Amino acid sequence: MSTSKRIRLTPGQLMVHLGLLLLVILWILPTVGLLVSSFRDKDQLAATGWWTALSTSVQNGQGRTGTSEQMVETGGKFVIAGNLLDDSKRTILTFNTNFRDLTAYKAGEVLTFKDQSQIRVEADGSYRWESEQPIEEKRGKRIFFVAESPPTFTLDNYVEVLTSEGIGQSFLNTFVVTIPATVIPITIAAFAAYAFAWMRFPGRQFLFVVVVGLLVVPLQMSLIPLLRMYNNIGALLDVSAKSYVGIWLAHTGFGLPLAIYLLRNYIRSLPRDIIESARMDGASHFQTFTRVVVPLSVPALASFTIFQFLWVWNDLLVALVFLGKGDDQIVLTSKMRELLGSRGDNWEILTSSAFISIIVPLVVFFALQRYFVRGLVAGSVKGG
Repeated sequence: MSTSKRIRLTPGQLMVHLGLLLLVILWILPTVGLLVSSFRDKDQLAATGWWTALSTSVQNGQGRTGTSEQMVETGGKFVIAGNLLDDSKRTILTFNTNFRDLTAYKAGEVLTFKDQSQIRVEADGSYRWESEQPIEEKRGKRIFFVAESPPTFTLDNYVEVLTSEGIGQSFLNTFVVTIPATVIPITIAAFAAYAFAWMRFPGRQFLFVVVVGLLVVPLQMSLIPLLRMYNNIGALLDVSAKSYVGIWLAHTGFGLPLAIYLLRNYIRSLPRDIIESARMDGASHFQTFTRVVVPLSVPALASFTIFQFLWVWNDLLVALVFLGKGDDQIVLTSKMRELLGSRGDNWEILTSSAFISIIVPLVVFFALQRYFVRGLVAGSVKGG
């Protein structure tokens, strides 16, 4: 006979679980809103919030009638006809020529002008302006209206971003920057971490304290001195300081302190017996590092890989400083920034741009996430 145990939570545990659930909801809410907004129609996105995406929205709008050039004579009357809407998704509820009173006339009713000419605006946006006398209108009469729009979802924002000139090249440029700027600091930090953890040399503790102290140096404070140094070196070598090598070294320098700190603490937490057994078998420090320490340190290496990849992939500031703006160097974040600036009011593409830019980091994270918590926790709280 099988028995089932009922899990009973104390009031304190229940409050903790509810609190965690609330934090998770608050944490993912902006992302959910960004995702919903990326699929919304531009006009609806500008008029209403993402939480109204599934409801019908009411928006104010305006349009112009045709001019005298489009006038035709039909049945003894002069007529100008057309449509005020640029799409078939909206439905006009009310209209007027005075923007202060948009509900004066319902769709289908007739509005009479001072010259006794009449205009009828239908719900689908079509209008018919009739007059006994020729209509003298050079610019078109402005009609203000209130329209109802059903929920509209579209891929236009993604298509606009993906088909923009230079996006594909900037995507490849970002890989060229990110992969070396992730591999180089991890490689250097792993060797340095092993040295700080298991090798004895003068000044070891002092150097480690210096490395830890570099964690508190803001990136922005070091950009100008570092760029000045690169420019001086570039002038001596007669080469441009703005190159891939420069940004690789910059990201390496900015990422090394945290990498060395995390990896040193993790490697230091490995069982001493394993390291001593390798030494007794005649293994050198290099052999111990490559054959024993590295395989056991995969969780910590994967944790920092995720951190460094995300930082470099999403970086804008360092790329603006250490790379040029040519098509062969501009990265994805810079290209998205230029795309927004050149399109003026097309700010809605930011939502789709955000999700396009995080596709690769998400793949990296989910590929390495099983090591993430284990390596991060062990590397940050253990140490000797």
